[in-house]
Amino acid sequence: MKKIIFVIASLVLVTTMSNAQDAETKLKEKGIVLPEAQRPIANYVNVVRVGNLLFLAGKGPTKPDGSNITGKVGKDLTIEQGYEAARLVAINHLAVLKAELGSLNKVKRIVKVLGMVNCVESFGDQPKVINGYSDLMVEIFGENGKHARSAVGMYALPSNIAVEVEVVVEVE
Repeated sequence: MKKIIFVIASLVLVTTMSNAQDAETKLKEKGIVLPEAQRPIANYVNVVRVGNLLFLAGKGPTKPDGSNITGKVGKDLTIEQGYEAARLVAINHLAVLKAELGSLNKVKRIVKVLGMVNCVESFGDQPKVINGYSDLMVEIFGENGKHARSAVGMYALPSNIAVEVEVVVEVE
């Protein structure tokens, strides 16, 4: 009986360790190179840690060259372009997490996402746009990337960026 318990405990430990190592590996497998974490553009910080939770400031879809994806979804951008903007925000948040933690493998769970879409008044597909963010988190963190979420439309966002997302992350 003791041997069976040891084997089961060992399997759980091995499974947990392989899941923890998955994030960095999946990032490489997808060919995603994280940019340097962007510095805040005003009087705030990128991340605040409270216990084992990280609260990440809202980030926008900043490209590697420093420019942003701008415009209103439903007028200037399609749902698909908004999706790609949200995915880019996810990459920028991963860069902040990596800078803060040293390794994405220290992320236990993506807890809560607030996605804001710069869109025309009649636009109602905000969840489809913010799926760009959510899908990447699940691709990188698996089940631990699934999160509670709000996806809302905004009349305007700073510098006319297409999408802004903030996130709460549980860490080791």
